[in-house]
Amino acid sequence: MVVTHRLTDYPDIVPATTALYTDQYELTMLQAALARGTAQRRAVFEVFARRLPHGRRYGVVGGTGRLLEAIERFQFDDDTLTHLERTGVVDEPTLNWLSTYRFAGDIWGYGEGEPYFPHSPLLIVESSFAEAVILETLTLSIMNFDSAVTSAASRMTTAAQHRPCIEMGSRRTHEGAAVAAARAAYIAGFGSTSNLQAGHEYGIPTRGTSAHAFTLLHDSEREAFTAQVESLGTGTTLLVDTYDVTEAVALGIDIAGTGLGAVRLDSGDLLAQAHEVRAQLDELGATETKIVVTSDLDEHAIAALAAAPVDGYGVGTSLVTGSGAPTAGLVYKLVARENDDGQMVAVEKKSKDKPGIGGRKYAVRRRNRRGIADAEIIGVDGPPRSGNDDRALLTPLVRDGEVVGHEPLDAARERHRQGRAELPRTALQMSRGEPAIPTRYEEPVEPA
Repeated sequence: MVVTHRLTDYPDIVPATTALYTDQYELTMLQAALARGTAQRRAVFEVFARRLPHGRRYGVVGGTGRLLEAIERFQFDDDTLTHLERTGVVDEPTLNWLSTYRFAGDIWGYGEGEPYFPHSPLLIVESSFAEAVILETLTLSIMNFDSAVTSAASRMTTAAQHRPCIEMGSRRTHEGAAVAAARAAYIAGFGSTSNLQAGHEYGIPTRGTSAHAFTLLHDSEREAFTAQVESLGTGTTLLVDTYDVTEAVALGIDIAGTGLGAVRLDSGDLLAQAHEVRAQLDELGATETKIVVTSDLDEHAIAALAAAPVDGYGVGTSLVTGSGAPTAGLVYKLVARENDDGQMVAVEKKSKDKPGIGGRKYAVRRRNRRGIADAEIIGVDGPPRSGNDDRALLTPLVRDGEVVGHEPLDAARERHRQGRAELPRTALQMSRGEPAIPTRYEEPVEPA
């Protein structure tokens, strides 16, 4: 069981406030709405993706837990207010309003780790316009990145089947994004990370032994391997492709014995080399020594190695960049607001290339008798008519401003495992295709 921590357990590494992790136009809209008297109108915002990245069959929700912690820290302290006043971003009435800001509304959302499809209402924010609109940038910056990584990681762990995957992308992204990526990858089935900060903050198991620099530091490969085995034990993983792979494997077994933990391949034709190294290890009597491969892997490269005698994968660049889809393409849109008569009315964009569907959404996943998903069913302004096999997707995350959706990271990991298992088999194919299930709008049973 992984021990799960919250960022607030580490005040030395967490910014006091997340309020300025936003775009200026959020606050200028607020200022104008306050002046006009419309800021306190009740409003409903929705987070969704108009489409999945090209060829993807499903996406995976990521970042919900990080977002909830960020919302708890979203307040305007003296330092942020002084900055806004000094730079003239907003006027004095707006500064006064911000000085007492705390989100007091409700938020519903898909559980973290849940698969999603085009127009799935991943997050529903219900509050005054003023309270909700200034959360837009923070929400999207967290969920777009994390969902991109979680979606890519899900495809990679699918391709890996039951072989473990290690997240190793820290050197290929921003230092803060590296920690978020490790967390997102763990939700989608990665078993460990190389990032120690992610291990510290989230309790994710960490792994790592040596790089080529360690071998090159020493006068010979024998000296390097001997130093590593003497320090870390025979269960360590030796990197065997600095010079000649065949010679390095023989040397590793000579030094560590047949109980050597693993060898790592980081270059060349991994498929051919894995077969050659496995045969060599078995001939040397090291039948339990594992083979780990790295070297710019993505889900397609992992799938291509399915028939190879590989025991684990280390994935870096492709993972932290979403494997070609570095953002999930999520948007945060106003879908309903209060009118002058105090009634809630649906609102939507009318532009041809970015149309919207107004109204507060409710979602269920329709499943067949075998428990396999058939469709994403969405009701507008009320829950859709639900069948016996439908599964409700929206859960309360914030109620009256209080976060109620905190959960252990392992809960999101298990949710992803179960959610992916109920998708049709076509969803797990690596080839490009359409979304695995359709999204359909149905008339609600009755308005909510």
